[in-house]
Parts: sequence; structure tokens; C-alpha cells
Amino acid sequence: MIELRPIREDELAVASALCLRSKAHWGYNDNFMRKCADELTLSSRDLADGEIVVAVIDRRLLGVVQITTADDVCHLEKLFVAPEAMGQGIGERLFEWASARALACEARKMIIEADPDAVPFYARMGCRESGTVASGSIPGRSLPRLVLPLY
Repeated sequence: MIELRPIREDELAVASALCLRSKAHWGYNDNFMRKCADELTLSSRDLADGEIVVAVIDRRLLGVVQITTADDVCHLEKLFVAPEAMGQGIGERLFEWASARALACEARKMIIEADPDAVPFYARMGCRESGTVASGSIPGRSLPRLVLPLY
């Protein structure tokens, strides 16, 4: 059974490592991953700036989602699942939590700047592509921007 709960500060390093492993799963080389490390690392400041929830099965942290909300827009900052747990419904549960939380915060839409490999997942979740944005880690790289209308 998948348990969703707020992350604890002492889990930030484990969750950050999970984000990096999940990203690397898509075949990115070591140089690329080094450039992404800062952007994929969770910190105490992230706890203050938004909400972070983890997915746990049998006391193992297997997924993480981070959102921030401002005015009527929710940003899905991170959603990662451990490679060994992909395909078990964890990503869907985390996305559903993020969507429900965004609605509770009265957001009208959720914006996702996604890895290209994640676009099919977000499309299945009801998101639609809405242009591209510059990568925060890799100069010259563009990322798909997706939007989920919430109401």
C-alpha cells in the first residue's frame, strides 16, 4: 500500500538522491547529471517555500512531489519515482495529490516544466503542452511546458 505523507527534514538527502536516480534512469550521462544536481536537490528552503510529499511503501521512500502555489497558479516543481518502483502507480498517486492540493489552494491551473521523457505521463494525467521554457540547469536546452487546467 502506498502511503503519502509530508517529507521530514531528515529525509531531504534521501529524496534528493531519489530525484537524481530517477532522472538518470532516462539515460543521461554523468556530465548532464552533474549539471542538474543543484536543481534536483531538495533543501530546507524548499520546505518553507512550498509543499513536499513523499510516497512510502514498507517504510521505503519511493517517490517525491513538490509544489509551490502563488496567486491562482500552482507549479509542479518536482515529481520523481524511484526507477525500481516505476509502473506501480506511485507517480499517479503523487500527481493526484498535487492536483487536489492545488485545487484546495484555489489554483486555476498547474504548470509543469517537464523532462521530455515525462511528457507522455503528464498527457495521460490530463495535461496539455503549452510551449517550451529554458532549462534551469543546461544552457541552450528547452523543456516542454505543460498546463493542467484545474477548473
